[in-house]
Amino acid sequence: MGVYLTPIILKKTLNLEDLRGKSLAVDANNYLYQFLALIRMPDGTPLHDSEGNITSHLAGLMFRSTRLIREYDISLTFVFDGEPPSLKMREIAKRRELREVASQQWQKALQKGDYATAFSKAVTSSRLTRPMIGDAKRLLHLMGIPFVQAPSEAEAQCAHIALKGDVWAASSKDYDSLLFGAPRLLRYLTISGREFLPSKGISRPLKPELIDLNECLKHWRISREELIELSLLVGTDFNEGLKGIGPKKALGLIQEYHRIENLPEEIRSKISKQNYEEARHFFLQPKVINDYTLEYGALLEDQLYNFLCEERGFSRERVTTVVQRMREFYAVKSQAKLKEWFTHD
Repeated sequence: MGVYLTPIILKKTLNLEDLRGKSLAVDANNYLYQFLALIRMPDGTPLHDSEGNITSHLAGLMFRSTRLIREYDISLTFVFDGEPPSLKMREIAKRRELREVASQQWQKALQKGDYATAFSKAVTSSRLTRPMIGDAKRLLHLMGIPFVQAPSEAEAQCAHIALKGDVWAASSKDYDSLLFGAPRLLRYLTISGREFLPSKGISRPLKPELIDLNECLKHWRISREELIELSLLVGTDFNEGLKGIGPKKALGLIQEYHRIENLPEEIRSKISKQNYEEARHFFLQPKVINDYTLEYGALLEDQLYNFLCEERGFSRERVTTVVQRMREFYAVKSQAKLKEWFTHD
């Protein structure tokens, strides 16, 4: 879910052409959940092969990523979540409970023949399993697209890669990468995407949104450390916020008092000291790695056809579209390197 900062956030809406030639570290789990939510049958059932293996996330991953790479020259590196910190266990349990409730409501709606309600409940029942993540990594490897296994939170690793200057921006739907220090955050990396709103039973069009951390901090007149304080008051995946305090009120408090420890006693006493201190430390010093590669590998066509067509039931025609995009990408990349070599020489 991430921290809720929408009411105060400064954003710039972009077109994909604005991202041409840019490089992004993408929160892979966040990205895959989008496909699991939207790529479904009218009754809410996800796509799957003859053995029952869910394939919605693979369909979305291979078609969107190859279009972004080939048609817009956007360099993608996918970053996968590692072991969640103990601080997140409360949030994980909460999400699991919500998924179970949604799954039960989905089944009840199906029994009644209420497919609109069934779809809305199915969206919120999405679950990304280890085998599904394994399939996604295998797909990326066969297409030659780089990915990084984070030791803990993917958003922290995305921010770290961006902070080092190895990519132009971190990409995730959630704002957490900003708390981890990402200089730029790109939300809604989509081509002609829509976001389904289960509570309203409708979807809305989406366009990429760029958030510049320094611009936000300057506008708010706070530091990144104070942004973390603000977020701890609102509530994050790692701590419970204070009831009745939203982003605007939290911003005013931090602008005046700067740290949670300086808040008036009637406010400070309502938040667990251990809880916010541990969460603060995690945002400032997350577990990340420097041993990663952003280089594209080889396109393993035969293995890709075997995996997607023979093992996961995709049509050869659809896979050929993906293969052709990557062939063209590698051809252009090869020509560019050759031109650079002759120019340098």
